[in-house]
Amino acid sequence: MRESWWRKLFGPLSALVRRKQPAAPAESDALSRLDAETLQGLVQMIFSTRPDELSCGECFEQVDRFAELVLVGKDAAEAMPLVQDHLDRCGCCREEFEALLMALEAIA
Repeated sequence: MRESWWRKLFGPLSALVRRKQPAAPAESDALSRLDAETLQGLVQMIFSTRPDELSCGECFEQVDRFAELVLVGKDAAEAMPLVQDHLDRCGCCREEFEALLMALEAIA
């Protein structure tokens, strides 16, 4: 998993370093948009991955149970720590969870 993320995020940069030639226009544009703060954030995310973390699909399969625990006042983070970890890391899944929670609260 880490290798594919690494290649996806840093493949153009590492290819550029290996060949020591000027970047093609498309590569140059992509690299110029990566500022130091963005790169630092990406590297931190890579090194903070866990071997047991959930994918977005796995999180999506469990997020309804997680939301139900929140609604009844239980500690969902303690009961389902991998879901909580994924929601902390993934903005898209967190938005889905928050929308689900709002919908469930509206009908409760």
